[in-house]
Amino acid sequence: MSGHSKWATIKHKKAALDAKRGKSFTRIIKEIAIAARNGGDPDSNPRLRTAILAAKAASMPADNIKRAIQRGTGELGGGQIEEVTFEGYGPGGAGVLVQVATDNRNRTVSEIRHIFTKYGGKLGEQGSVSRMFERKSQVLIDMSKISEDDLMAIVLDAGADDIRNDGLNWEVLSAPDAHLAVLEAIQKAKIETASAEIAMLPMTTVKLEGKNAQTMLKLSELLEDHDDVQSVYSNFDIDEKEMEALA
Repeated sequence: MSGHSKWATIKHKKAALDAKRGKSFTRIIKEIAIAARNGGDPDSNPRLRTAILAAKAASMPADNIKRAIQRGTGELGGGQIEEVTFEGYGPGGAGVLVQVATDNRNRTVSEIRHIFTKYGGKLGEQGSVSRMFERKSQVLIDMSKISEDDLMAIVLDAGADDIRNDGLNWEVLSAPDAHLAVLEAIQKAKIETASAEIAMLPMTTVKLEGKNAQTMLKLSELLEDHDDVQSVYSNFDIDEKEMEALA
């Protein structure tokens, strides 16, 4: 079991807490606004349709969704939101990708650099870390919700490539262009998802132990908590028992 998959599980438990304080709404609203720049009609804009599905899964009110779309299309005022991806290295040389959505690039760059430096990391050049990852559709489903065979029958027909077991969840992996079809097939079957996103998954991992492992988790958590951060991905691998103890 990779540390990345285990961290994903921890991350999605944290997402449930974020939802209670409205932080998940903020991230989804930014994603809807950015997606809507390419058109406010979800039928012809797959990224927007995906973002709206995420908003509905989080029980976001329809008015919030509508205003986010209008902000993206320019019908409503508001600062322009810019997408930026930071590439860097954490303790022990683990690669880290940080995707942000910000209306103040200079401020965000300074704050993200400070977080990396504080926890033994450093920012890298563009392309230095992203080459270690591949873009995939990733849907997590609590294993108690459905059997592997039943889930496989649903998602493989919809275009999924693989199903993995991370210990707590089924991890359904697909090509990015199959994401919507797979997600809609799952939702049509009335299966609750823990998360659904186009993720950056590591092709190789870096083993971390002891202090490096502890510091890497602190770095990841602080990045996740930053108001402008949409997603954090890393290729660290930490032993399951040590991960649970540190978490």
